[in-house]
Amino acid sequence: MAPGLPDRVDCAQLAEDAVVLERVYTLQAMPRLQDLLADAHGSVRARFAFARVDGERAGASVTVEATPHLICQRCLQGFEFVAVGSSEVEFLSGTGLDAAHSLRELYAMHEGSISLCELAEEELLLTLPIVAVCSAAQSCGRAPLYAADDRTDELSVATRPFAALQDLLKKT
Repeated sequence: MAPGLPDRVDCAQLAEDAVVLERVYTLQAMPRLQDLLADAHGSVRARFAFARVDGERAGASVTVEATPHLICQRCLQGFEFVAVGSSEVEFLSGTGLDAAHSLRELYAMHEGSISLCELAEEELLLTLPIVAVCSAAQSCGRAPLYAADDRTDELSVATRPFAALQDLLKKT
């Protein structure tokens, strides 16, 4: 984020003026992402287009773009993931808005304002996969799933994890 620009903004005023803001945040500035990242290098480009929802409530169209280095849950190696996401958000104050009637994502305001960095982090978290995996099982992490013994068919090794146990049972 550029120095001097505020992170906390008044949603109602920005929506009234139909303001569009663009910010760039480092991945290091987003604490909820840290456990998912192989390293915290990189940045998130965020765009916030504020507007009135149904003519009365504050809302925004939020778009994020990033290429974080995630940890593959299969091989535990880092890999780049291209993340692009967008949502229509309606800002919720402590009172007055019935969540059941909204067709948009709801985001809670604190005393009429929000943190743009936290909103961008939330959108990026929604964009990331639930379970991060880098590629096909055959090339994941460039390491074999387990020793293939004398077999040459990689597919049978990957799809038959109990083949060695079956051979052992035949010997007994």
